[in-house]
Amino acid sequence: MAKLLATPVHRAEVKVPKGVEVEVKGKVVKVRGALGSLTRDFSRHLVEIAREGESVVVTSRLKGKRGRALVNTIASHIENMMTGVNKGFTYRLKVVYAHFPISVKVEGDRVVVENFRGEKRRRVAKVLEGVKLRVEGEDIIVSGIDIEAVSQTAANIELATRARGYDPRVFMDGIYVYKKEVGLLE
Repeated sequence: MAKLLATPVHRAEVKVPKGVEVEVKGKVVKVRGALGSLTRDFSRHLVEIAREGESVVVTSRLKGKRGRALVNTIASHIENMMTGVNKGFTYRLKVVYAHFPISVKVEGDRVVVENFRGEKRRRVAKVLEGVKLRVEGEDIIVSGIDIEAVSQTAANIELATRARGYDPRVFMDGIYVYKKEVGLLE
């Protein structure tokens, strides 16, 4: 069990940018901005979160490296929420094939990959809620305000075309993330 101290030992401060509203109720943080709003519950973590002036302060009474790591991680999550509602996030993926042309389609909340390495069956990847997807030729553009949903959707697409049992240095067919950007591309 981690040792708790009487007073907070570790502290991280996140400045609130202009155009972003932050509401803290206990360990629930709600962030609103020009592109939308995000809510996240940090109640399972041993931290205290408070709004002080123009910043959000995360403190922990956990001693040592674990407490410092926890505080900085949660501060980064809050910072990513603020960036997301203000600017958004975009991941770009490239469809790579040598012989069999890969076909990619968006069907509702799924990405369907056909003709991967000449396979008859379709490979399916889940698109998480709040993520917009566009297919432009051999590029797939994944964007949204929640960095975790955007990156997990990109990972789902990449994993759907993983060539198991083959040397990836030789068999490079698949869909790969090649660029991560801050900002929505419309």
